[in-house]
Amino acid sequence: MITFVCNHWATMQFFIYILAFTITFRVSICEGSFILPENEAPTTAPKFLSRGHLYKVIVGETIELPCKVQNLGSYVLLWRKGSSVLTAGHLKISRDQRFKIGTDYNLQINGVKTQDAGDYICQLGDQENRDQVHTVEILVPPTLRALPHNGQVTARKGSTVTLECKASGNPVPTIYWFKKDVYSGPTHLSDSSTLILENVDRHHAGTYQCSADNGVKERVSMDIQLTILSPPEITVEKAWVHAAEGYDIELVCVVHGDVNSEMLWYQNSFLLDPTDRRSMYPHDDRYSLIIRNFQQTDFGNYSCVADNALGRTKKYIEVSGRPGPADFISPALSGFLDHYNLTWTIESIPPLDEIKLLYRRLLMNETYQHPGKWHEYHIKPIPIRTDSTHYLMSYVVRNLEHNAVYEAIVQAKNKYGWNEISDIHQFYTRNHDLLLDIDMEYKMGISSCNRLEIAMVLLLLPYIILSVSVKIII
Repeated sequence: MITFVCNHWATMQFFIYILAFTITFRVSICEGSFILPENEAPTTAPKFLSRGHLYKVIVGETIELPCKVQNLGSYVLLWRKGSSVLTAGHLKISRDQRFKIGTDYNLQINGVKTQDAGDYICQLGDQENRDQVHTVEILVPPTLRALPHNGQVTARKGSTVTLECKASGNPVPTIYWFKKDVYSGPTHLSDSSTLILENVDRHHAGTYQCSADNGVKERVSMDIQLTILSPPEITVEKAWVHAAEGYDIELVCVVHGDVNSEMLWYQNSFLLDPTDRRSMYPHDDRYSLIIRNFQQTDFGNYSCVADNALGRTKKYIEVSGRPGPADFISPALSGFLDHYNLTWTIESIPPLDEIKLLYRRLLMNETYQHPGKWHEYHIKPIPIRTDSTHYLMSYVVRNLEHNAVYEAIVQAKNKYGWNEISDIHQFYTRNHDLLLDIDMEYKMGISSCNRLEIAMVLLLLPYIILSVSVKIII
């Protein structure tokens, strides 16, 4: 079959005229319509059985547009898009090999492209020149383009950073921004093409992901790596470190933002060098100073200093033989009306020489609170070792008011001196009508230790202390 190229409607009319004569149908052309002679008109007028419809198809797929006619007779069906005729009857006019005529004159388009979108008209060449219109919308999966193209952004601390992603597709994709985290997973930040970060610091550094989604196939994503340039930032694992002669200690400084910073260690403003007892180890962003067989001259204030091209940062660590501050582990709610078992731990390698306990009642209502007078007790320690560096202690505070709020602080002394006063510990005595709920008591007061072990210690500790006291008296 010879296929003619018809880019003009007049040429198409001439082609149809010749075609009609070759198939022995006498067809006259009148202003673009095909009209059969009156003596050959069918007794029943043709009628469309299919209906016009909006079709949505993903680019690259195949679509078939229906044009089913009842009582077609000798009439000719045309498929056209705009002024371009695609088919006439079973004859394909378009040179595009993707277009085919299927069963019942359905128009099949293989491997659809974006330019295939539009109105497709199935025209019936009768006196009324009737037609049926199908609208085709081409769906395009999203594509992304990050700016800059290499996905790497570097900025100085304190500046404003703009991250941008361009998306295309049909329908228009929505862009989502996330910050990726290997521990907590991605955090959703924004739903726009740009992400603006103001006054950036080291916490803004990391991997940002822009994703585009328009409901067509899978969401697409791209990563942008943000690097923040700044003077080194230092945090210390412990700002106060307990030590004793003959023991080993480790001081740790962590450098954030620039792992290539140079780290220097000082003791009381004197630069330290490695010795047979003193070693310095870097590991990624973690810098350690290890002192073995600790001596009296090793006590003092240490500092770690980090340098890079943008500046210098210093952090301090105190190394002391004095006890660490008391850490209260007793539950806040007492199980009794008039007394409370106060329990705490203290970090100290040497034995404790003296304990100072102060408590007071806190008068309070809905509008104010007024602290009462401190009651001070000096206690001869009878502590229990929980490990080589910690003691567990307990003291029963008696003659308390029921349904009252109290505050307590503790201070301890060893051969190196008194420690810092502890943080205030607040506790409550119960009311007459309040039933003791041990489970609730431990939920309120114990968070960092194994509850069962601490509960057993709390129950047994007063009896241990009493037993030791009896032996001392005897």
